[in-house]
Amino acid sequence: MPPLVIPHLAPGERVAGELLVFDRADKKTTAGDPFVVLTLGNSSGRIETSPIWSDKLEWADGVRSGKVVQAIGDVTVYAKGGPARRQLSLTGPVRVLPDEMFRAEEFLPSIDGEASKLWAWIDRVRGELDSSTLRRVLDLFFCDDDFRVRFERTPASTGGHHAKLGGLLLHVFEVTNIAKQIARTMHANTDLVIAGALLHDIGKLEAYEIGPGGFTYTSCGLLLGHVVLGSLMLERRIAAAGVPMCSDGQLTELHHMILSHHGSLEFGSPVTPMTTEAEIVHRADEASAKATDMMELLGDNDLFSGGREYTDRPHWRLGRRIWRRPHDWD
Repeated sequence: MPPLVIPHLAPGERVAGELLVFDRADKKTTAGDPFVVLTLGNSSGRIETSPIWSDKLEWADGVRSGKVVQAIGDVTVYAKGGPARRQLSLTGPVRVLPDEMFRAEEFLPSIDGEASKLWAWIDRVRGELDSSTLRRVLDLFFCDDDFRVRFERTPASTGGHHAKLGGLLLHVFEVTNIAKQIARTMHANTDLVIAGALLHDIGKLEAYEIGPGGFTYTSCGLLLGHVVLGSLMLERRIAAAGVPMCSDGQLTELHHMILSHHGSLEFGSPVTPMTTEAEIVHRADEASAKATDMMELLGDNDLFSGGREYTDRPHWRLGRRIWRRPHDWD
Protein backbone atom coordinates (compact mmCIF):
# COMPACT_ATOMS: atom_id res chain seq x y z
CA MET A 1 0.00 0.00 0.00
CA PRO A 2 1.50 3.41 -0.98
CA PRO A 3 2.09 5.85 1.87
CA LEU A 4 -0.64 8.33 2.67
CA VAL A 5 -0.25 11.82 1.22
CA ILE A 6 -1.67 13.71 4.18
CA PRO A 7 -2.07 17.16 2.55
CA HIS A 8 -4.28 15.55 -0.11
CA LEU A 9 -6.67 13.82 2.30
CA ALA A 10 -10.21 15.07 1.76
CA PRO A 11 -13.07 15.21 4.30
CA GLY A 12 -14.95 11.94 4.29
CA GLU A 13 -11.98 9.95 3.06
CA ARG A 14 -11.22 6.64 4.77
CA VAL A 15 -7.69 6.30 6.17
CA ALA A 16 -5.86 3.09 7.01
CA GLY A 17 -2.09 3.03 7.22
CA GLU A 18 1.16 3.24 9.12
CA LEU A 19 1.96 6.60 10.70
CA LEU A 20 4.53 8.00 13.11
CA VAL A 21 3.33 9.40 16.43
CA PHE A 22 4.79 12.92 16.56
CA ASP A 23 3.00 13.84 19.77
CA ARG A 24 0.61 12.53 22.39
CA ALA A 25 -1.33 15.13 24.39
CA ASP A 26 -3.10 13.90 27.53
CA LYS A 27 -5.73 16.45 28.50
CA LYS A 28 -8.83 16.88 30.63
CA THR A 29 -12.24 18.34 29.93
CA THR A 30 -13.63 21.16 32.07
CA ALA A 31 -15.41 18.43 34.04
CA GLY A 32 -12.09 16.71 34.73
CA ASP A 33 -12.56 13.74 32.41
CA PRO A 34 -9.35 12.62 30.66
CA PHE A 35 -8.95 12.46 26.89
CA VAL A 36 -6.09 12.06 24.43
CA VAL A 37 -5.21 13.80 21.16
CA LEU A 38 -2.54 12.27 18.92
CA THR A 39 -0.51 14.00 16.24
CA LEU A 40 0.22 11.44 13.53
CA GLY A 41 2.10 11.83 10.29
CA ASN A 42 4.66 10.79 7.75
CA SER A 43 7.07 12.45 5.36
CA SER A 44 4.21 14.27 3.60
CA GLY A 45 2.73 16.01 6.65
CA ARG A 46 0.84 15.67 9.92
CA ILE A 47 -2.75 15.39 11.12
CA GLU A 48 -4.28 15.44 14.59
CA THR A 49 -6.82 12.90 15.71
CA SER A 50 -10.14 13.99 17.08
CA PRO A 51 -10.23 13.52 20.87
CA ILE A 52 -10.09 9.97 22.16
CA TRP A 53 -12.59 10.31 24.99
CA SER A 54 -12.47 8.68 28.42
CA ASP A 55 -14.67 5.76 27.41
CA LYS A 56 -12.20 4.78 24.68
CA LEU A 57 -8.83 5.65 26.28
CA GLU A 58 -7.69 2.07 25.78
CA TRP A 59 -7.55 2.86 22.06
CA ALA A 60 -4.35 4.78 22.80
CA ASP A 61 -2.75 2.22 25.13
CA GLY A 62 1.02 2.08 24.57
CA VAL A 63 0.93 4.94 22.08
CA ARG A 64 3.64 7.53 22.62
CA SER A 65 5.88 9.89 20.67
CA GLY A 66 8.28 8.09 18.34
CA LYS A 67 6.18 4.96 17.92
CA VAL A 68 4.96 3.80 14.53
CA VAL A 69 1.30 2.84 14.63
CA GLN A 70 -1.43 1.55 12.40
CA ALA A 71 -4.41 3.86 12.48
CA ILE A 72 -7.86 3.51 10.93
CA GLY A 73 -10.39 6.31 10.73
CA ASP A 74 -12.19 8.93 8.67
CA VAL A 75 -11.09 12.44 7.76
CA THR A 76 -13.43 14.99 9.32
CA VAL A 77 -13.46 18.78 9.65
CA TYR A 78 -13.38 20.66 12.95
CA ALA A 79 -14.25 24.35 12.79
CA LYS A 80 -15.21 25.37 16.33
CA GLY A 81 -13.29 28.32 17.77
CA GLY A 82 -11.13 29.04 14.74
CA PRO A 83 -10.48 28.21 11.10
CA ALA A 84 -11.65 24.84 9.86
CA ARG A 85 -9.05 22.10 10.02
CA ARG A 86 -9.01 18.45 9.15
CA GLN A 87 -8.87 15.76 11.81
CA LEU A 88 -8.61 12.00 11.78
CA SER A 89 -11.59 10.54 13.61
CA LEU A 90 -10.45 7.11 14.72
CA THR A 91 -12.87 4.23 14.29
CA GLY A 92 -10.89 1.70 16.28
CA PRO A 93 -7.89 1.21 18.56
CA VAL A 94 -4.49 2.45 17.42
CA ARG A 95 -2.17 -0.52 16.97
CA VAL A 96 1.46 0.00 18.01
CA LEU A 97 3.82 -1.75 15.59
CA PRO A 98 7.11 -3.39 16.63
CA ASP A 99 10.04 -0.99 16.65
CA GLU A 100 12.17 -3.27 14.49
CA MET A 101 9.70 -3.03 11.60
CA PHE A 102 10.35 0.67 10.91
CA ARG A 103 12.80 3.50 11.44
CA ALA A 104 11.27 6.78 12.58
CA GLU A 105 13.38 8.65 10.00
CA GLU A 106 11.42 6.93 7.22
CA PHE A 107 8.39 9.00 8.29
CA LEU A 108 10.17 12.38 8.45
CA PRO A 109 10.17 14.88 5.58
CA SER A 110 13.38 15.16 3.57
CA ILE A 111 14.78 17.23 0.70
CA ASP A 112 14.24 14.32 -1.69
CA GLY A 113 17.61 13.37 -3.09
CA GLU A 114 18.96 16.84 -3.84
CA ALA A 115 21.98 16.49 -1.55
CA SER A 116 24.61 15.54 -4.15
CA LYS A 117 23.71 18.50 -6.38
CA LEU A 118 23.77 20.89 -3.45
CA TRP A 119 27.15 19.62 -2.28
CA ALA A 120 28.57 19.92 -5.80
CA TRP A 121 27.51 23.57 -5.94
CA ILE A 122 28.85 24.38 -2.45
CA ASP A 123 32.18 22.68 -3.13
CA ARG A 124 32.55 24.49 -6.46
CA VAL A 125 31.86 27.86 -4.87
CA ARG A 126 34.36 27.16 -2.08
CA GLY A 127 36.98 26.21 -4.63
CA GLU A 128 36.46 29.46 -6.57
CA LEU A 129 37.23 31.72 -3.59
CA ASP A 130 40.15 34.06 -4.23
CA SER A 131 40.97 34.26 -0.50
CA SER A 132 43.25 31.41 0.55
CA THR A 133 42.61 32.37 4.18
CA LEU A 134 38.86 31.87 3.87
CA ARG A 135 39.38 28.62 1.96
CA ARG A 136 41.54 27.30 4.82
CA VAL A 137 38.93 28.22 7.44
CA LEU A 138 36.07 26.67 5.46
CA ASP A 139 38.12 23.51 4.86
CA LEU A 140 38.22 22.95 8.63
CA PHE A 141 34.52 22.15 8.37
CA PHE A 142 33.63 21.26 4.80
CA CYS A 143 36.58 18.89 4.23
CA ASP A 144 35.63 16.91 7.35
CA ASP A 145 33.62 13.84 6.35
CA ASP A 146 31.90 13.53 9.74
CA PHE A 147 30.81 17.19 9.56
CA ARG A 148 29.44 16.67 6.05
CA VAL A 149 27.40 13.63 7.08
CA ARG A 150 25.88 15.51 10.02
CA PHE A 151 25.37 18.67 7.97
CA GLU A 152 23.50 16.69 5.31
CA ARG A 153 21.04 15.16 7.80
CA THR A 154 20.36 18.15 10.05
CA PRO A 155 17.12 20.14 9.67
CA ALA A 156 17.27 23.93 9.48
CA SER A 157 14.60 24.21 12.19
CA THR A 158 12.58 21.93 14.44
CA GLY A 159 9.21 22.98 13.06
CA GLY A 160 9.53 26.05 10.85
CA HIS A 161 11.40 26.71 7.62
CA HIS A 162 13.33 23.80 6.08
CA ALA A 163 12.29 21.42 8.89
CA LYS A 164 13.40 18.40 6.89
CA LEU A 165 16.19 15.89 6.77
CA GLY A 166 18.77 17.80 4.75
CA GLY A 167 16.95 21.05 5.36
CA LEU A 168 20.08 22.76 6.67
CA LEU A 169 22.04 21.86 3.54
CA LEU A 170 19.28 23.26 1.32
CA HIS A 171 18.90 26.41 3.43
CA VAL A 172 22.64 27.13 3.44
CA PHE A 173 22.76 26.65 -0.33
CA GLU A 174 19.92 29.16 -0.72
CA VAL A 175 21.46 31.68 1.67
CA THR A 176 24.88 31.43 0.01
CA ASN A 177 23.43 31.76 -3.48
CA ILE A 178 21.28 34.77 -2.53
CA ALA A 179 24.10 36.43 -0.57
CA LYS A 180 26.61 35.89 -3.37
CA GLN A 181 24.39 37.67 -5.90
CA ILE A 182 23.71 40.57 -3.52
CA ALA A 183 27.42 40.95 -2.75
CA ARG A 184 28.31 41.13 -6.43
CA THR A 185 25.55 43.66 -7.09
CA MET A 186 26.57 45.86 -4.16
CA HIS A 187 30.35 45.48 -4.76
CA ALA A 188 30.88 44.00 -1.30
CA ASN A 189 33.58 41.45 -0.43
CA THR A 190 32.01 38.46 -2.16
CA ASP A 191 34.47 35.90 -0.73
CA LEU A 192 33.73 37.04 2.81
CA VAL A 193 29.98 36.98 2.21
CA ILE A 194 30.17 33.42 0.84
CA ALA A 195 32.22 32.29 3.84
CA GLY A 196 29.80 33.92 6.28
CA ALA A 197 26.81 32.37 4.54
CA LEU A 198 28.35 28.89 4.60
CA LEU A 199 29.23 29.20 8.29
CA HIS A 200 26.24 31.13 9.62
CA ASP A 201 24.16 28.11 10.73
CA ILE A 202 26.81 25.53 11.61
CA GLY A 203 25.62 25.71 15.23
CA LYS A 204 22.46 23.86 14.24
CA LEU A 205 24.47 20.64 14.12
CA GLU A 206 24.77 20.89 17.90
CA ALA A 207 21.43 22.62 18.53
CA TYR A 208 19.09 20.10 16.88
CA GLU A 209 18.71 16.34 16.88
CA ILE A 210 16.42 13.75 15.40
CA GLY A 211 14.32 12.62 18.35
CA PRO A 212 11.57 10.05 18.75
CA GLY A 213 8.93 12.60 17.77
CA GLY A 214 10.82 14.20 14.92
CA PHE A 215 13.17 17.17 15.16
CA THR A 216 13.93 18.41 18.66
CA TYR A 217 16.37 20.61 20.55
CA THR A 218 19.45 19.28 22.30
CA SER A 219 20.30 20.54 25.76
CA CYS A 220 22.94 22.83 24.23
CA GLY A 221 20.40 24.07 21.73
CA LEU A 222 18.00 25.05 24.49
CA LEU A 223 20.62 26.55 26.80
CA LEU A 224 22.77 28.42 24.26
CA GLY A 225 20.98 28.50 20.92
CA HIS A 226 22.42 27.75 17.50
CA VAL A 227 23.79 31.27 16.94
CA VAL A 228 26.14 31.12 19.93
CA LEU A 229 26.91 27.45 19.33
CA GLY A 230 28.09 28.29 15.80
CA SER A 231 30.54 30.84 17.12
CA LEU A 232 31.83 28.35 19.70
CA MET A 233 32.27 25.69 17.02
CA LEU A 234 34.34 28.08 14.91
CA GLU A 235 36.52 28.96 17.90
CA ARG A 236 37.13 25.28 18.72
CA ARG A 237 38.01 24.33 15.15
CA ILE A 238 40.45 27.20 14.81
CA ALA A 239 42.11 26.33 18.14
CA ALA A 240 42.32 22.63 17.28
CA ALA A 241 44.02 23.30 13.94
CA GLY A 242 47.32 23.89 15.73
CA VAL A 243 48.53 26.35 13.10
CA PRO A 244 47.35 29.90 12.38
CA MET A 245 44.33 29.88 10.06
CA CYS A 246 43.72 33.63 10.07
CA SER A 247 44.52 36.74 12.06
CA ASP A 248 42.72 37.63 15.27
CA GLY A 249 40.94 40.46 13.48
CA GLN A 250 39.78 38.17 10.68
CA LEU A 251 38.51 35.60 13.19
CA THR A 252 36.60 38.32 15.04
CA GLU A 253 34.89 39.34 11.81
CA LEU A 254 33.85 35.76 11.08
CA HIS A 255 32.46 35.45 14.60
CA HIS A 256 30.55 38.69 14.03
CA MET A 257 28.92 37.35 10.88
CA ILE A 258 27.71 34.24 12.71
CA LEU A 259 26.58 36.09 15.82
CA SER A 260 24.71 38.83 13.93
CA HIS A 261 22.94 36.81 11.27
CA HIS A 262 19.53 37.00 12.97
CA GLY A 263 19.75 40.76 12.87
CA SER A 264 18.76 41.75 16.41
CA LEU A 265 18.62 40.65 20.01
CA GLU A 266 14.86 40.23 19.67
CA PHE A 267 15.39 37.45 17.13
CA GLY A 268 18.31 35.70 18.80
CA SER A 269 21.43 37.61 17.76
CA PRO A 270 23.57 39.00 20.58
CA VAL A 271 24.81 41.73 18.22
CA THR A 272 23.43 43.51 15.15
CA PRO A 273 25.23 43.48 11.78
CA MET A 274 27.93 46.16 11.72
CA THR A 275 29.50 45.45 8.31
CA THR A 276 28.06 45.37 4.81
CA GLU A 277 28.92 41.68 4.51
CA ALA A 278 27.22 40.78 7.81
CA GLU A 279 24.12 42.71 6.74
CA ILE A 280 24.01 40.85 3.44
CA VAL A 281 24.25 37.44 5.15
CA HIS A 282 21.47 38.45 7.56
CA ARG A 283 19.17 39.56 4.74
CA ALA A 284 19.91 36.46 2.66
CA ASP A 285 19.16 34.24 5.65
CA GLU A 286 15.87 36.03 6.18
CA ALA A 287 14.96 35.79 2.49
CA SER A 288 15.52 32.02 2.41
CA ALA A 289 13.59 31.44 5.63
CA LYS A 290 10.62 33.73 4.96
CA ALA A 291 10.19 32.80 1.31
CA THR A 292 10.17 29.12 2.29
CA ASP A 293 7.64 29.81 5.05
CA MET A 294 5.44 31.60 2.54
CA MET A 295 5.59 28.83 -0.05
CA GLU A 296 4.89 26.08 2.47
CA LEU A 297 1.93 27.95 3.99
CA LEU A 298 0.49 28.72 0.56
CA GLY A 299 0.49 24.98 -0.06
CA ASP A 300 -1.44 24.22 3.16
CA ASN A 301 -5.03 23.66 2.06
CA ASP A 302 -6.26 23.72 5.65
CA LEU A 303 -5.44 27.43 5.79
CA PHE A 304 -7.59 28.11 2.71
CA SER A 305 -10.56 25.81 3.34
CA GLY A 306 -13.84 26.66 1.65
CA GLY A 307 -12.09 28.22 -1.33
CA ARG A 308 -10.88 31.26 0.61
CA GLU A 309 -8.18 33.42 -0.97
CA TYR A 310 -6.93 34.81 2.37
CA THR A 311 -6.02 33.12 5.63
CA ASP A 312 -8.33 33.99 8.52
CA ARG A 313 -5.59 35.27 10.78
CA PRO A 314 -1.82 35.88 10.90
CA HIS A 315 0.22 32.68 10.99
CA TRP A 316 2.91 32.38 13.64
CA ARG A 317 5.61 31.61 11.09
CA LEU A 318 5.11 34.93 9.27
CA GLY A 319 3.20 37.12 11.70
CA ARG A 320 0.72 38.15 9.01
CA ARG A 321 -2.11 36.91 6.83
CA ILE A 322 -1.31 35.62 3.36
CA TRP A 323 -3.14 35.57 0.03
CA ARG A 324 -3.28 32.71 -2.45
CA ARG A 325 -3.92 34.07 -5.91
CA PRO A 326 -6.92 32.57 -7.68
CA HIS A 327 -5.56 33.29 -11.18
CA ASP A 328 -2.65 32.16 -13.34
CA TRP A 329 -0.01 34.25 -15.09
CA ASP A 330 0.25 32.28 -18.35
